[in-house]
Amino acid sequence: MLTGLSIRDVVLIKALDLEFEAGLGVLTGETGAGKSILLDALGLALGARADSRLVRAGADKAQVTASFDAPAHVLALLVDNDITTEVGESLMIRRSLRADGGSKAYINDQPCSAALLREIGACLVEIHGQHDDRGLLNPRGHRALLDAFGRCDLAAVAGHFADWQESKARLDNAREALDNAVRDREWLEHAVAELRRFAPQEGEEEQLATERADMQKGERIAEDLRAVLEAFEGSDSGLARLRSAARRLDRLAGEHALLAEALTALDRSVIEASEAEDKLIAATQALSFDPERLDAIEVRLFELRGLARKHNVRPEDLAALADDLASKLDAIEAGGEGLAKLEADMAEHYRAYRAAAEGLSGQRAEAARRLDAAVAAELAPLKLDTAQFRTSVELLPEDRWSASGFDRVEFLISTNPGAPFAPLAKIASGGELSRFILALKVALAEEGGAETIIFDEIDRGVGGAVASAIGERLSRLAGAGKQLLAVTHSPQVAAKGQAHYFIAKSSEGSVTRTDVTRLDAEGRRQEIARMLSGAEVTDEARAQAARLMEGV
Repeated sequence: MLTGLSIRDVVLIKALDLEFEAGLGVLTGETGAGKSILLDALGLALGARADSRLVRAGADKAQVTASFDAPAHVLALLVDNDITTEVGESLMIRRSLRADGGSKAYINDQPCSAALLREIGACLVEIHGQHDDRGLLNPRGHRALLDAFGRCDLAAVAGHFADWQESKARLDNAREALDNAVRDREWLEHAVAELRRFAPQEGEEEQLATERADMQKGERIAEDLRAVLEAFEGSDSGLARLRSAARRLDRLAGEHALLAEALTALDRSVIEASEAEDKLIAATQALSFDPERLDAIEVRLFELRGLARKHNVRPEDLAALADDLASKLDAIEAGGEGLAKLEADMAEHYRAYRAAAEGLSGQRAEAARRLDAAVAAELAPLKLDTAQFRTSVELLPEDRWSASGFDRVEFLISTNPGAPFAPLAKIASGGELSRFILALKVALAEEGGAETIIFDEIDRGVGGAVASAIGERLSRLAGAGKQLLAVTHSPQVAAKGQAHYFIAKSSEGSVTRTDVTRLDAEGRRQEIARMLSGAEVTDEARAQAARLMEGV
C-alpha cells in the first residue's frame, strides 16, 4: 500500500510530505483548492505522461517521491527487470520533471524507464475518476478477475494447452518437411540416380589428382628415364659388369685382406646399384604416360568436381550426400505413417484441452451468475436501480484459444430498462461509472487489483442516502484488506474516513500555494460541518457532523 508521498514544486505545491495508512482515507476541501494536484503528482510518480506544466512557476524542476509496502509479485517483477530490493525494504518511486519537459525515473534510487514505472504503478495503485480508462474498464483484465472471484482452476487447462501446442508444432514441422521433400521428389530421384551411377568414393579426388600429376610428370621425363635405365640393361651394362667383377673377386678374396675389403665394398655397390635399378623401374611404372588413361583420369576428375559444384559440397562429401539424399527419399515413403501418428497425438491433446477448457468455461459461467447477482445487490443503494450488470462469457475463435481457456470475458451494463448491454466505458456517465466500479469492487472484494485504490469524486451528483451508501461501501471495501483514498465533496462519505486530509489554497501577495493538513477528530468534525452547511458553520451542522462520524 501507499505509505508516503513527498511533493516538491508541483503546480501550487512548493513542499508537501504526507503519510498514509491502511483503511479509508478521505481528501476534502473547497472547489479549486487543488485536490487534483495531488492526484496529478501521484500519477507522475506512477509513470503518467510528463507534462512540463506540472512544474511550479519559477522552479527549475518538480519532483515526486512515493513510498509503498510492495506485495511479493511486484518485488518479483522488479527483480525480473534488474532492480534490486531487500526483504522488508520500502519501495521508493521517484520521478523528477524539468521545466523544459525532460524527466527521470528511479525505483529504490536505481534508474528505470517510464514504461517500467507505468507497469509497476499499475500493480500498486488503481485510480478511478471521471475519465479513467484503466483497471476495471479494460476488458483484458476481466477474465482474470472473474477467475479469481470464482476460484477457477486454470492449471489443467494450461497443461493441456502446452501439450496441444507442442504436438501441433511437431506435426506442423513434419508436414512442412514432408511437403518440401515431396515437392523436391523428382529432383531427389534424379540426383540420387546420378550420384549412384557416378559412384563417388571417399578420397577419390586426391587420388585422381595425384595420379594425373604423376602421369603428366612422366610424360615430361620419359626420355631421360629411358636413357638412365639403359645403363642398367643388357649383359654389357655397368651393373652386369659390377656383378661379374664381384663373382671373380669372391674367388680371390681369401688371398689377401685388402681383396676381402675390396669385395665388401664391391658388394655394397652391387646392392645399391640393384636398389637404384628397382627404384627406377618402379618410378618408370608410376610415371608411365598412358594417353588413354590420362584422358580417363581428367574426365573423371572434371566430372567429380563439377558434380561437387552442382550440389555445393566438397568432392570428398559427395558419397555422404548420396546417402543423405537417399534417406530423404526413404523418408517420403515413410512420411505418411509418421504424419498419421503425429496427427493422432495432436488430436488426443486437442480433445484433452477442449474438455478441460469446457470445464473451465462452466466454472466461469457459474461464477458469472454469482458475480452478476452480487453486483445487482449493490446497484440500487447506489442509485443505479434501473441499471443492469452482466458478465459476458463468450467462445473465442480457435486461433485465440490460450492457456487461459477459450472464453472471452467482458463486464457489460445496461443503464435503462430495454437498453442494450454495452461495455462500461461506452455507456455510463462519469458519476455512474465510478459507482459501477465501486459496486464491482465491493462484489469482487479481495479478488485481484492493486492494494491501493483511489476514487476521484465518486459521489459527484449524488447526496443523502446514496452518498451514505457510497461511504458505507468504501469503508467496507477498505476493511477487506484494501487501502482506499477518496477525493470527495460529500460529508456522508467524508464521515466514513479513518484518516481525513484537508486541502486548502492560500495566497500571499502574488504567490498562491496549496497545503494539505491531516485533521484530528475535532478538525474532522469542523470540516464535515462546513461541507454540510457551506460558508457559515453552525452548531447544528457540527452536531450533525458528529452524528455522521459516530461508529467510525
